[in-house]
Order: sequence, then structure tokens, then C-alpha cells
Amino acid sequence: MKRWMIAAGAAALLAGCSTSPPAPVAMAPAPPPKLDNDVPYQWTLGNAPQAHKDLVSTFGRVGLKPGEYLWTASIPSDGEMQVVIDRLTQMAYVYREDKLIGAATISTARQGYITPLGEWKILEKRPFYRSKKYDNAPMPWMERIDEYGIALHF
Repeated sequence: MKRWMIAAGAAALLAGCSTSPPAPVAMAPAPPPKLDNDVPYQWTLGNAPQAHKDLVSTFGRVGLKPGEYLWTASIPSDGEMQVVIDRLTQMAYVYREDKLIGAATISTARQGYITPLGEWKILEKRPFYRSKKYDNAPMPWMERIDEYGIALHF
């Protein structure tokens, strides 16, 4: 009986051993190195990734704290104004022509509401306005961008 148990144990150990080499495992290629000023955009409608790079090159900052804003020391007096809204990093970038002149943190629509993508023109400006849609909420420095109630405000 003792020999039978030794033989059974040896057989079990040998059954668990493999004499063939392990199968090669395919290795995934290494991801490209990430730069400090890169932002993980999964989508973009246009200028947000470049605006972030402009923030780094113009102000030497990768981001801003909530409520913080920056303006350049000199602002050109001529040229078209453009605001780039970045929903991923919750930032607004202000350009005069192709030059970044300001940046600020923002807050886009809360969960359950939308901040639409697109290029918009300002249709109406008011220094103070009250929302008809959201319980008469104050909307200082309102700038309406569509006929249905979507607006920028500070």
C-alpha cells in the first residue's frame, strides 16, 4: 500500500509537469511617451487641444485653479475675438486673431444638461439677466448663443 501511494503521488506530480516550452505571449507595443502639456482628448470639435498648448507656451502653466484667470500684459487692439471652450479641462481661452490673450476656468452644464458643441455667434448681450428656464436664476454678463436659451454668463 505504501508503494502504491508513492507511485500515485509521483504520477500526479509528473502529470502536472510539462516538457514543452511555454507559448510565446505577444507584447503590446509601448504607448507613445506622454508630454506634460498633453491632455487626453478622446474627441474634439476643433481648437481645444491647441488652446491648451497655447496656455502652456503663453503663460507657462498647465492648468488653472477653480476661479482663476490670466490675461497677457498687452492685448492687440485690432482683430477678431474668439473664445474656445474646453469641456474636458473646464477652461475658456480668449484669442485676438491667432494670439491667446486670456484664459479662465469655467463650469459647463451640470449632469443631466448639455453644453452643445459647435461654433456659435453671440446673438444678444446683457449686463444682467434672469433665466426664464431655471427659476429666475441670475445670469450676470449674459451672452446668448442660440434662440432656445443657451448662453454664456459669468
